[in-house]
Order: sequence, then structure tokens, then C-alpha cells
Amino acid sequence: MYAKSFGVSLIIRNRVVSYFALLLATVSLAASAHAQATETAYQPLALSVFAGATGTFTGIPADTGSGQAKNLGITVGVDLRIGHFGNFLPSAELRGSYPVHKGTIASEKLALGGLKVERPIFGGRVHPYGDILFGRGEIDYQGGGYYVPATSLIYYYTVSNVVSPGLGVDLDVTHNFAVKVDAQFEHFETPVNTSGAVYAKALTAGVVYNFDFNHHIRQPRDR
Repeated sequence: MYAKSFGVSLIIRNRVVSYFALLLATVSLAASAHAQATETAYQPLALSVFAGATGTFTGIPADTGSGQAKNLGITVGVDLRIGHFGNFLPSAELRGSYPVHKGTIASEKLALGGLKVERPIFGGRVHPYGDILFGRGEIDYQGGGYYVPATSLIYYYTVSNVVSPGLGVDLDVTHNFAVKVDAQFEHFETPVNTSGAVYAKALTAGVVYNFDFNHHIRQPRDR
């Protein structure tokens, strides 16, 4: 009788141990999954690159009473996310623009870097953002230079610091690719204007590629 009771107790104890071990394994697996989900909800580091066509209104007068010079160029850049503050995602951004169609008056090329902050909406598939960029820019004057009547000087190019605030939006198309629409308001210093500065407006349409360091989880980025 004692042997039988001992055998039953042993079976019950083994089952309890098995159930407890299964419960521990389930809890551990759930905790691991939650940790992974938390880790990828806002990736602490995220890298993307972009390229696009840029139309620029240079701010340089074309001639008396006929608007301003414009040109068409390419813009390429890279964004490195550096954390998050609630739902706001800051990135360090580097970008450069180079004219491919310089027009007949003036063209601009520049290299900029600064801070970009985005705020994903609509399930993380739409990414409006604002940025403030600083760097160096060069204005090249076509057609034998730019003549300034007030000083009787001809300028072939000018180089200056550039400050460029901007706005834009990235729209996710696939897990890795997005389309970009971007507008920058660029402040150049140049003596060809009586104010000593020009304000260029650059509009870019392009494509973004997002590097996926969490490809084992297929979900909208940033979520």
C-alpha cells in the first residue's frame, strides 16, 4: 500500500514538475518575444539612404523683371537615426546636391549636414519630417560671369556658408522602399544681391531605401 502511494505521489510530483517547467518555458518565451517587440518598436539605430531629382529656384535674378534663375540637379543623402523621444524620431542627416542642368544664369551645388526629426503617422507608413541643415555651398555664374552694375564687378562663382531649414514626407511603398517629397529653403551669402544674400528654394522628389536590421520581423518600419 505504501509502495503504491509512493508511486502515485512520484507520478503526481513528476507531472507537477513537468507542468511547472512548461509554464516557466512559456513565460520565458513570452518575455523574450515581448523584449524583441519592444526592441524593434523604435529601433535605436536605423539607417536609410535617398536620392532624387531637385529643381532649384536659385534666388539669383535672371534679368530685370523676369524672375530668377533656376536649374535641375540631383540630391543624395543618408540618415542615421539616433534614438527616439516618444513618437518623435531624430536623425543625423548628410546630403549633397549637384546641378546636371545648370541653366543660363546660375547653378548651385552644396553639401549639408544637420538634424532631422520625423513623426510617423497612419500606422508608421507615412513619415512627415522637418530638418535644419548647415554646410557650404557654391553658386556658379554661367555665360561669362554675373555682372553687378552697382560695383562694376563680374562674379564667376561665390562660395559661402549655407543654412537650410526644410520640410518633407516619406511614404512607405514596401518594407524597404519609400518615396520622398522634400522642400528646402537655402540661405546663401553672395555679393551679387544688394542685400548680400539670396534665398534659394529647392524641391526634391526621390526614392528612399531603408536598411532592415530586424528583417526577421515583417511589419511597418518604426512600429
